[in-house]
Amino acid sequence: MVDAEVDELPAAAPTQVSGPRGLIYLGVCLVLIGFNLRTVFSSFAAVLPEIRSDAGLPGWAVVVLTTVPVTLLGVFAPLAPVLARRFGAERVLLGAMAVLTAGLLLRPLELPAAGGHLPALLAGTAACGAAIALCNVLLPGLVKRDFPHRLGLMGGLYTTAICASAALGAGFTYPVFAASGEWTAALWFWALPAAVVLILFLPLAVRQRHPRHQAVADGLNVWRSAIAWQVTIFMVLQAMMSFSVFAWLAPILRERGVDGGTAGLIVSASIVLQMLGSLFAPALAARFRDQRAINTVVALMTGGGFALSIFGPLEFIWVWTGLLGLGQGSLTAVALTMIMLRTRDGHTAAHLSGMMQGVGYGVGSTGTLMVGQLHQATGSFAAAGVLFLVVGALAAVFGYRAGRDRFIGG
Repeated sequence: MVDAEVDELPAAAPTQVSGPRGLIYLGVCLVLIGFNLRTVFSSFAAVLPEIRSDAGLPGWAVVVLTTVPVTLLGVFAPLAPVLARRFGAERVLLGAMAVLTAGLLLRPLELPAAGGHLPALLAGTAACGAAIALCNVLLPGLVKRDFPHRLGLMGGLYTTAICASAALGAGFTYPVFAASGEWTAALWFWALPAAVVLILFLPLAVRQRHPRHQAVADGLNVWRSAIAWQVTIFMVLQAMMSFSVFAWLAPILRERGVDGGTAGLIVSASIVLQMLGSLFAPALAARFRDQRAINTVVALMTGGGFALSIFGPLEFIWVWTGLLGLGQGSLTAVALTMIMLRTRDGHTAAHLSGMMQGVGYGVGSTGTLMVGQLHQATGSFAAAGVLFLVVGALAAVFGYRAGRDRFIGG
């Protein structure tokens, strides 16, 4: 788990709450924040053909809108510890939720004077990506700091909430569109849960006192470690596939002739299987002396599942996307588990995690970019299927190397 405050001196104090009920209230707020961190990706993909047709989006705009939010996860992640030292993690998290809500409200607006829907889509999507980047880094640290005796429970709840947000965004966006007849209403719908969490978290965050902190250097320099780079490249390759699932699996299914509602259900089911994989894979990986076998298997499952979703017989599409879901959830989980298994102390683990997020999300966004560009150039997703066979194979290679029983620093 990332701890954005690991280098603060003095150490950050726990969030001030009024007894056990206040702690439960804080826990509910943190889980609900996690519930809003992936709807941005899956909701847009669920109604992408309708948006493209109605708003007249050019091909380059579709590529940008699916790539930018993932890129910003890497760009803004390093700013989270800096802002947390200056304003306090709770207030930065509150500000991020305000920006996320504003971005979700802005995204579907039509601005005739500025050129229609595209400017608002770009600005709103960018705002959402920046806000989610801050939440990605700050949430685990707050969970670790404020719930040290319930770390397994709270960690499981908030990570499950993140997966559930992707599944619900994929599964419920198209039905909202079908009921309202407007893709704008389908996207605006997801501003509602974000606004609710913003209101709930507001009184808790604003009353926190935050003394002045400074950063101290501690731990090994992970940027000079070959093991750290092997783990990070493993993370990059899994991120290339993971966010491409959120951005492109629904359009892939719809291009193959699956109707919008069914495509949303298939993607949701695949993400639910991701949740199952993410629950069991870390414990299984930790049981082994090294993780070479499990890293290799789940990487090949993911790349193969993605390719079969494009090339495999359509009557078995639930099988292919199920294989993809189990593989992807397990792959993401074991990549993150490498943080703890390849380090000896909390400071080094936090620095490795920051390296993995910055490089992993930043470079990993090229997956969605390449899928979009290949589709635009060829007019089909066939080339993307070949791409992810290659990416899956590379992930297996680097997963094998990252899975060896070694530690950063020897």
